[in-house]
Amino acid sequence: MAARSSKVSAFTASSSTDPLLNLAAALAIAAVIYWAARHIAGEVKAARDEAARTRALALLQMFAPGVAAGAQDPRALLVWQPLATTARRLFPSELAEIDRAAGGTFPFTREQLQAAHAEWTAEWLAWERSHDAEYKLKAAALEHEFGSSGATSGGVSPVMRARLEAIEREKLDRYQHRYQEYVRVAKALQALIA
Repeated sequence: MAARSSKVSAFTASSSTDPLLNLAAALAIAAVIYWAARHIAGEVKAARDEAARTRALALLQMFAPGVAAGAQDPRALLVWQPLATTARRLFPSELAEIDRAAGGTFPFTREQLQAAHAEWTAEWLAWERSHDAEYKLKAAALEHEFGSSGATSGGVSPVMRARLEAIEREKLDRYQHRYQEYVRVAKALQALIA
């Protein structure tokens, strides 16, 4: 038994004092720790990337109605663009990735904003022409009505004059209201472009 005890002591003494063996063991442990750390870091990065993709998809889904609404009515951009600006501050990397994929600023490019302003102006001009024609027609119909009913031959009757003035006031009131809206929206769209 004493011989066995001396063999174990000799083995323990030689293994604990062998520096090469200690170095090999330390390197093996370090390699395992390094591999585990890289694996964990890879998993964390993959989870972070997946979360970023999920946020990017949520942003795409969130702004899809805004893109459609902006294409239908330039005024919708006045609501959606400030939201897009806020989202850009909150999620800069996700929106930068979407911008790269879309080939421009998402959800509204500068060109889209300029086109919306131009469309708004064109709609205004078309409305203005239509409005003018509508009220010319109303005045002509009134003149025809009074002309065929035997109005005074000496000129315009007081009733006809009052109705023509009412038509003119209505025309101006509608024009002023619509013009104020046009200017407000046009300025707001221009501010989005700047």
